[in-house]
Amino acid sequence: MSRLARFAAICLLALTTVAQAQSIIRDAEIERGLQELAAPVLRAAGLPGSVRVIVLQDSALNAFVVDPRHIFIHSGLLMRLDDPAQVQAIIAHEAAHIANGHFTRRAANAGNAGTVARLGLLLGVAAGVASGEASAGIGVAAGAAASAQRVFFSHTRAEEASADAAAIGYMASAGVDPTAFLEVLDIFRGQEALSASRQDPYLLSHPLTRDRLRAIRARIGGLEETEPDAATLYWYQRSLGKLTAFLRAPSWTLRRVGGNDTSEIARLRRAIAYHRQPDTERALAEVDALVQMRPSDPYYHELRGQILYESRRYGPAVQAYARAVELAPREPLILAGYGRALLAGDTQSGNRHALEVLNRARARDPFNPRLLRDLALAHARLGQNGLASAATAERYALMGRFEDAAIHGDRASGLLPQGSPGWLRAQDVLNVARRVLDER
Repeated sequence: MSRLARFAAICLLALTTVAQAQSIIRDAEIERGLQELAAPVLRAAGLPGSVRVIVLQDSALNAFVVDPRHIFIHSGLLMRLDDPAQVQAIIAHEAAHIANGHFTRRAANAGNAGTVARLGLLLGVAAGVASGEASAGIGVAAGAAASAQRVFFSHTRAEEASADAAAIGYMASAGVDPTAFLEVLDIFRGQEALSASRQDPYLLSHPLTRDRLRAIRARIGGLEETEPDAATLYWYQRSLGKLTAFLRAPSWTLRRVGGNDTSEIARLRRAIAYHRQPDTERALAEVDALVQMRPSDPYYHELRGQILYESRRYGPAVQAYARAVELAPREPLILAGYGRALLAGDTQSGNRHALEVLNRARARDPFNPRLLRDLALAHARLGQNGLASAATAERYALMGRFEDAAIHGDRASGLLPQGSPGWLRAQDVLNVARRVLDER
């Protein structure tokens, strides 16, 4: 990745207004499930396979796009939906906004919202992404005025109408029940009369009118209802089951799955609920049953590693993660978990191996703050203080802590050879941090 693309990606990570006070839910299994749901819709939309569905941990009902590569959905909306077709309806609508270029108009409106400097950065991101150079994940953002957020994310009625028509077409082409689109909108009906402060964010940015509903019903009326295929239903149940098990109280999960249900998804949900109580032995018993069901599934070995790691059983955790990596050697989140478990042992050989593994993860997921924290620790333990400071500077930039990012960027610049990859990354962070701090 070029320095310019990295600079643009960090700008998006740090300055986009979408994730203020929110956190990203990063989980390889959940992300795989959502991509399985998204794939047929994205193909119908003619969008590249690199478009990712990102989950924000937020109970509010919302979904949106800010660039051509990412669709953001709040966890609250995902848990409010009832079936895979409804999730695919949300994805189809946001994919239509991408295909129709609506985020470009909102970037222009950001200037009208008093964010001229931020607009320049976002346009730089858009240019980098369009060229295929930038691969930006979205982290916790720096602050932005609520009024600017509304201007940036609001769609016009014309945009909504065109996105509706396109989304319904995508769903029909992908074999997804188009009536699910209307079912999603029914969730928000009746809110139009409420004050803006009481409406769900999705309704604020996606205005719902009688004319819009009438047009949607007319388009759907002549289309055939369909049932989800077995694979789609499976990945929906698996990803949403895991998401709810981690976000709901363990008692809530255990009441709903019961102790006698030996199905795969029930065991997955119980394993997570027991782990969070915590009841490690019962959690491991459920995961072991899952591994017996699907011995070549990397995500169940990863879950076993996570439970062992968080229970401070680092040796067995390393073994579980190692098996997961054998099964999914290119999955950055699994690699990151393996590196973290190796660091927990704090041996010279383990630290060296962790650094190698974490660098492999970073190559595929360069903007993961937790991974960068672990990478900095690995560098520091091996006496590579300049690289540790460079990774720390990037992590702070992604968190919106630009004063700290500048401090560590300066430190890295003084310790690393000028022109080296780490030194160049530190310069990128310093450029971002100084622009943001000058704007304040």
